[in-house]
Amino acid sequence: MATDVSTPHTPPGRLGDPGLTIGTDPRADPRMVAVMGRLGLLDHADGAPLTPDVGRETLLQFVDAVEEGFEGLFATLAEDLPPIHGVTSELRTITGEGGHEIGLHVHRPEGSEGPLPVIYQVHGGGMVMLAAKGALYTRWRDELAAAGAVVVGVEYRNGGGALGPHPFPAGLEDCATGLRWVADHLGELGGTHVVVTGDSGGGNLALALPIKAKREGWAEAIAGVYAQCPYILGDWTEASLPSLVENDRYWLNRSLFPLLAEVYDPGAGNAVEATCWPYHATAEDLRGLPPHVISCNELDPLRDEGVAYHRALLAAGVPSIGKVNLGLCHVGELMFRAEMPDVYAEAVRDVLGFARSLG
Repeated sequence: MATDVSTPHTPPGRLGDPGLTIGTDPRADPRMVAVMGRLGLLDHADGAPLTPDVGRETLLQFVDAVEEGFEGLFATLAEDLPPIHGVTSELRTITGEGGHEIGLHVHRPEGSEGPLPVIYQVHGGGMVMLAAKGALYTRWRDELAAAGAVVVGVEYRNGGGALGPHPFPAGLEDCATGLRWVADHLGELGGTHVVVTGDSGGGNLALALPIKAKREGWAEAIAGVYAQCPYILGDWTEASLPSLVENDRYWLNRSLFPLLAEVYDPGAGNAVEATCWPYHATAEDLRGLPPHVISCNELDPLRDEGVAYHRALLAAGVPSIGKVNLGLCHVGELMFRAEMPDVYAEAVRDVLGFARSLG
């Protein structure tokens, strides 16, 4: 009698083969691999050159350098993209509680009939860098507006970089102020309801906003939340989630996360505060929140914290759709518009479809 010999199971990514890179992992979308190869983004990056205890000034200088690199990358990826016609944009300026200015980038489709959903977009950057006016996010808002929405991008104070240094809760407070302004001016904007969306660090803030709003009694201003690749854990010193090892150094290096976290929340004074790190939200924090979509990417070190948050929402009775986009790195659906237009278009359709479904 023959004996069955099963093929041994090999864990995915670097869990099974520590020598894999995003360029050699068979799960990676080959179109993504090709463009990353041209840009020199395939090889393992070395570990972060610093530790969180090096001092605030050194960390802020490090964030400045990282921000410059990311903005340069996004500008390169945006080069030679076809222009978007039929969209108007303007900058509105409102005043925060401390008297500082908060910019709101408002994008509208030309010639639209009737009120439209309003998508309130919060940019990524680990809450410590990048800007709503950058190439990646300006394009994203234009694409959403061209598809049929009013889109408002908030320029909030960052924990570091050119718009810093303003640690938690400054950025969240600015996002909340901008969101409440949008909710109060729906008629003027031509909107019906507001859906909050954000990626990476913007995903953190997008998830924190309804928790904050619930505590303060204005949660009805938010019809829904769509978070992409959210950065919400707050402590990556132990690889407690498989994706942190499986996909480490697949464009994002896990050792970078604690540095950004220290800039955002110095001394980890808010390590388990749900509006700082939504991963730690309790069932009471979540209960009664509006519908969510948590969209994660297969080859992202942050994937599993987003999946865990989706499951926590469901356990608290919150309508939530969880999805994992196969073959993509962190925010890959936003980065590669030229090389992966179908992936980008699907992301636009999904965010806009969710927003429309709540009207």
